[in-house]
Parts: sequence; structure tokens; C-alpha cells
Amino acid sequence: MTLRSWATPLVIGAFLVMAVSGVLMFFHLNTGLMKGIHEWAGLVMVAGGIAHLILNWRPFMAYLRRPLARAIMALGVVALGLSFLPIAPKGMGPGPEMRALAGVAGKLRVEVLAELSGQTPEVLVARLAAGGVTDVTPQQTLADLAGGDAARQRMILGLALPRD
Repeated sequence: MTLRSWATPLVIGAFLVMAVSGVLMFFHLNTGLMKGIHEWAGLVMVAGGIAHLILNWRPFMAYLRRPLARAIMALGVVALGLSFLPIAPKGMGPGPEMRALAGVAGKLRVEVLAELSGQTPEVLVARLAAGGVTDVTPQQTLADLAGGDAARQRMILGLALPRD
């Protein structure tokens, strides 16, 4: 098996997974596995991209002689650099108040969350089980159930709160 036989198909497959899952996540239509699959596809795409770059080194270097191509790549580098800054435009991501509220919510025991949301602990445990969160006891906290995963904690909180 040669590098050429798998590099481009790997990039295409990973791109398809990342493109579809990325668009769905953007519109908050993601499933429980989507974020993890999206992240793994990103790593696979990196490996395929490196292999593809090795195979196409000379054409890649030719792109660097074109002003438009250099400008587009430079914009990518700038966007990457900006992504490391600890700022977010208004409306993008939770603000400090929401992060503080999420921290407080993580300390809530299932039985307290049930009471606050007008449910019995048994009903809440059943709702969580129906959503795939099993082996829940009323004494556990949301943080315990999420195992330290903030996205999972938000998902569990979403399952727990009734939607009227």
C-alpha cells in the first residue's frame, strides 16, 4: 500500500465527517457522539493532510509564489493566532456569569435539581436514564455524572430541565 493510495481518500473522508458534523454543531443539531467523532476526524485529517502535503510538496511550494494563495494562507495563520486569545465576541460562548452558574449547577445533587425543577428525584433519574445517563443516584452531583466534562454536564442539565 503506497502513500498515494490512501492519503487523498483519507483527507476526503475526514473532511466529509468534519464538514457535516461541524455544520450540524454550529446549528446545535449535534448528537451525543458528534463532538468526539468531529475531534477524532480532525486528528485523522491532520495525518492525511501531512501525507498529502508530502506527496504534493512541489505544487504546494508553487502556491507560495502566488500572492493570492499567500494572502489566503496568511489569513489562516492570523485566524489561528486569534483563536488562542482569551477573548470572545459578544454572544460567542458563555460569559463569566454563565460559567459561574455552570459551576454552581455542577455542585447540585440530583435530588436538589429535581426539587428546583419541580420533579421528584425518581422522575428525574428516569429522564436521565432515557437520555442515556445511567446508574444515577439522587445523591450524585451533576459534576459527578459528567465526570468533569463541561459539555456532558450541559447535556445532562438539558436532559434534566423540563421543557414546557
